[in-house]
Amino acid sequence: MVALYDSVHQFEPLMPSDVAQQPLLAQAHDLGRAALQLAGTPVPAGLRALLRSMNSYHSNRIEGQHTKPFEIEQALRRDFSANRELATRQRLAVAHIEAEVALEARYVGIEGALRLYSAQAIADLHHELFGRLTPEDLNAGNADEIIPGALRTRDVSVGQHIAPAFTALPKFLQRWADVYANTRRGEAALVALAAAHHRLGWIHPFVDGNGRVMRLHTHTMLSALGYTGGLWSPLRGFARSTDRYYALLAAADEARRGDLDGRGNLSQRALVDWIGYVLSVCQDQVAFMAGMLKLGDLERRVAACLAYEEHTLRSGVRMAALRPLHYLFVTDIALARGEFKAMTGLAERTAGSMLKALLDRGLLTSETPQGPVRFGLPLHALRFYFPTLWPEAEADDEPDRRNAGH
Repeated sequence: MVALYDSVHQFEPLMPSDVAQQPLLAQAHDLGRAALQLAGTPVPAGLRALLRSMNSYHSNRIEGQHTKPFEIEQALRRDFSANRELATRQRLAVAHIEAEVALEARYVGIEGALRLYSAQAIADLHHELFGRLTPEDLNAGNADEIIPGALRTRDVSVGQHIAPAFTALPKFLQRWADVYANTRRGEAALVALAAAHHRLGWIHPFVDGNGRVMRLHTHTMLSALGYTGGLWSPLRGFARSTDRYYALLAAADEARRGDLDGRGNLSQRALVDWIGYVLSVCQDQVAFMAGMLKLGDLERRVAACLAYEEHTLRSGVRMAALRPLHYLFVTDIALARGEFKAMTGLAERTAGSMLKALLDRGLLTSETPQGPVRFGLPLHALRFYFPTLWPEAEADDEPDRRNAGH
């Protein structure tokens, strides 16, 4: 019979030694500077909303539960598939989006970040996500009943890893919280949140949903510390390197590899590799989004979208919309319809027709039939505005391209 983990020393080290941390701290320093600079970039609310959908897509994809971008878009309009399995995935996608919004509002600043390191917060994350699903969604295909926010009440194994005894979960979670909540310095806090991601998975506090909770925790922690501004998340990077993500998680479960591998029960070298991977993923996502948000490039991309609408789709959209559209993007304000039309330089009637076309195509949004307009970011415009940001959404839009002009 295999002995279960029941003593907190069995998942040490929770942080690498001071010497092993040095290159990680340098990496975290560079990440922090770049992330804070990006987080202050003004962007329209529509972009942040789209990025939440993208985060949801990628978290589900990591779990092997694929939901296409347009299916998420339909679900956000409460237009769920008649196929029960697909509808469940759609509701899970919406639950992730709504949970992100709620958690980012609840855990703010250093105080919020410190509260995230607690058993109560981990249960809160699980409940915030899974509490939005129907009982049928929760238990479809699951051997155990999933109770939102409830720690598991039986012993489990995950791959080669035998998780701690369920009776020992409170003390493992308390040790996890005590160590990481005491790591408050900027660079060290980034190293800590990467380590915490792994060690929370090692504890495996829930019967199901641990991976999603781990990723929500990391995402929410980065937001609370002011590093994301809603403009990037490591979830995209994890999903684009899923095999490596899982391989490094599994490697960091391994026992110490001899006297040169730290002084804890688990491998320090593998934990260092995992942390370095997480920091690299974050750096890649920050650099990618910084490139996407270069305003000079953006004006050119908006122009390309308008040219396609005008000359290929003949949708009623005109290049004359470039100036007000670009203005709405960089200011993230709502503009009265009359002001928008005036900025186009077109005659009143022509400008009115184009305004309607922009709204029909989702390139503008408005809360009321005659209300002010904001910059819109429909999936079909992504390939122009933010190429390679979400290529799966561009693939979904292929029928629109094939039907262009028909």
